[in-house]
Amino acid sequence: MIYNMWYGVLDSKEVKKNKPLFAKRLNKNLVFWRDENNNICCIEDKCCHRGASLSHGKVCGNNIACPFHGFQFNKNGKVVMIPANGKNTQVDERFFVESYEVRELYGLIWLWYGDKDKINDKIMFPDDLKDKKFSYSTIRDEWHNHYTRCIENQLDVVHVAFVHYNTIGKGNKTLVNGPLVELNEDTNTLKFYVNNVIDNGQKALSASEMKKEDFKYFLYFYFPNIWQNYIFEKMRVFAAFAPVYDENTVVYIRFYQKVVNIPIIKNIVNFIGKKFSAYVLKQDKDVVKTQSSKESYLGMKEEKLIPGDMPIIAYRSHRDKLKKLNNK
Repeated sequence: MIYNMWYGVLDSKEVKKNKPLFAKRLNKNLVFWRDENNNICCIEDKCCHRGASLSHGKVCGNNIACPFHGFQFNKNGKVVMIPANGKNTQVDERFFVESYEVRELYGLIWLWYGDKDKINDKIMFPDDLKDKKFSYSTIRDEWHNHYTRCIENQLDVVHVAFVHYNTIGKGNKTLVNGPLVELNEDTNTLKFYVNNVIDNGQKALSASEMKKEDFKYFLYFYFPNIWQNYIFEKMRVFAAFAPVYDENTVVYIRFYQKVVNIPIIKNIVNFIGKKFSAYVLKQDKDVVKTQSSKESYLGMKEEKLIPGDMPIIAYRSHRDKLKKLNNK
């Protein structure tokens, strides 16, 4: 993983009031809960006393209580009450577990993976999707692949005509012009433009041989784990790729639209968009699961990339740079 960055790790609706939630994310066993003000809290899911799972306990006001002996932990991971010692007895500072900085924004739970003294406010979420006129529906799907494999599938413009031959890849547009990739290093954002066409025997054009207006559509990737397909101004598909452990990822796909805002009709449109997105996602998953489940990286000798893979090359290159820069 890239260190010192915010990761979208859960859908907000997964963390209920008065109910602890276990989630393995970023190779860590975590427990999430909401305090009395509905704020998200997150600490290590292992009691420092006898090692029981805190997520099997209960929420007590702002704290979470271990199911084994009732030790209560606050959001900073510190034990604030040991029932066996008496509720008014001060707790020794050695009783604590690791805590994690979390934020709730845009219907997602974000977790800071890195040094606490380097926490910032640079949560990467598409600015245009913050428009409240957008409504959305959500899909949650678990993939048995490293999160880089899941991300690269959504950066792969070459596969569309083959994997999605009867959905978004209709038309047998197998020849890939470009693609053009733009990297904004200040925001750690990739924008890539796509122009797939029918192969009539012509030579595929490089990005330098084309004008930007020649490209038919474009997509974004926001490091470390957010993606957006800009279908058109009033319709998008969004994804958060939440790392679970080295060979497992939870993919959150959202269908966004502001074409229709009439309540009942809006829900029908969002449901149809969700169903179609789920079908397309399954087509991707059925292929990606046949790949290696392990992390992909720059310079993999077992993979020989082509010009159409430029978004993947750019992703691997910048990810490698961020890892070297942040993982010191």
